[in-house]
Formats: sequence, structure tokens, C-alpha cells
Amino acid sequence: MPRTFLMLGAINAFLCVGLGAFGAHGLKQRLSTDMLAVYQTGVQYHFYHALGLLAVGLILLHFPKSRLVAFSGWSMIAGIVLFSVSLYVLSLTGIRGLGAITPLGGVAFLSAWATLAYGVWSAK
Repeated sequence: MPRTFLMLGAINAFLCVGLGAFGAHGLKQRLSTDMLAVYQTGVQYHFYHALGLLAVGLILLHFPKSRLVAFSGWSMIAGIVLFSVSLYVLSLTGIRGLGAITPLGGVAFLSAWATLAYGVWSAK
């Protein structure tokens, strides 16, 4: 399981660099200032949680049997999809209804970090 999260973290970090560069160079002239800020918020939180996935992988090397630590990693993946991807799509398409999905991603991120903290604290 550590290898899975280390790989997912590295892949997501790679995607963040590409998406950030695309936003800065490819979308600057195409999106309004507000929508570009929405897109960049998606990239920012995506990157934080790509690093979080790397941390989960490293922590699992020390606590390989911790289901809570692993669950926190899956919650980060869910948060990336629900939060960051919804912001990417919202900014690119203007579909405002996606704004209803974004808070669910925020809850997944909060759950991930709380579960990670508790998982490390309770690991044996």
C-alpha cells in the first residue's frame, strides 16, 4: 500500500505542474480573471494533496497495518476529484452547478487530514 500512495502522489504532483503551467500560459487569455483564480485554486489544493499522498505513503512505511492512514489517502484522492477537478471543469465550462460538488471535496480533505492525524496517533 505505501507504494500505491507514493505512486499516486508522484503522478498527481506531475499533473499539478502540467495543469498549473497550462493555466498560467494556455488559459490566461481565455478565462476571465475570476475563472482563472478558480482554476488556480483547484491546482493549489490539488498540489497540497499530492504532497499529502506522498506523506501517506511514507507514513505507511512506518505503520503498514494502519487502515486509518490508508483511508486518509483514499479520502485525499476523493477530495482531489470532488474539489480540484470540479473547479477545473467549472472554470473551463462555466457550469455553475459544479459548485455544489466542490464543498464535498473540502469535506473529504478535512476528513483525510483528521483521519491521518488520528491514524498516526493510534498506530501501534
